[in-house]
Amino acid sequence: MSDVIVYGFPVSTYVNVVRLVLAHKGVPFEFHDLEPEMGGTTHLALHPFGRVPILEHDGFRIYETSAIAAYVDEAFTGPALQPANARERARMNQWVSALNGYYYPNIAFHLGHERLIYPALRIAPDEKVVSVALPRIATALDVMERELAHGREFLVTDAPTLADFFMLPTMTTLSLTGEGHGMLAATPRIAAWQARMEALPSVIEVRSMVAPHIGKPVEHARAWVTSHRPRY
Repeated sequence: MSDVIVYGFPVSTYVNVVRLVLAHKGVPFEFHDLEPEMGGTTHLALHPFGRVPILEHDGFRIYETSAIAAYVDEAFTGPALQPANARERARMNQWVSALNGYYYPNIAFHLGHERLIYPALRIAPDEKVVSVALPRIATALDVMERELAHGREFLVTDAPTLADFFMLPTMTTLSLTGEGHGMLAATPRIAAWQARMEALPSVIEVRSMVAPHIGKPVEHARAWVTSHRPRY
């Protein structure tokens, strides 16, 4: 048994950020699927706010993806994922904040839920939620496409940082939707970045973990219709 355990459910965007970071650092870990326990006492004992992921390392437990990712980068050997340069590190943190505040809510939380999560549960999508999200996603893609014009291989430097691993699962969700597929066809720099990311051995490894769960119902997401879906 590994001394690192990741708790979450398999298709969670943020769970897969953590799995990508661990894989890229070369850290063996055990995955504990919380799907049957989401919202129950076992889950809430791990995360008092009822979210995922949670990481345990040799008796130390921590939740919140940004905290977990920074801890993994600093606690283990392997390629550094936070730039030493203060300005580059600020850019990395800016991307992570933008992902949390703009990209993830509109792409994964709104479009992804309505096009991927709810249909698998035979819940009709709310087209108003989609229509509000799409122009916000277009703005976010314009920003990312423009930033990638600076000639870097990845978002901050010519090597991947936490910014790239935070962004990738959300962009993968976008690519799985019909609207997203069309929008990404008009962003060649993002497409090239995504291809570079998908060629990384760590990404290939984590993709193989997630692949069997794509398209399967996320049963606890039935409650999201009232708890997560925005009202317009």
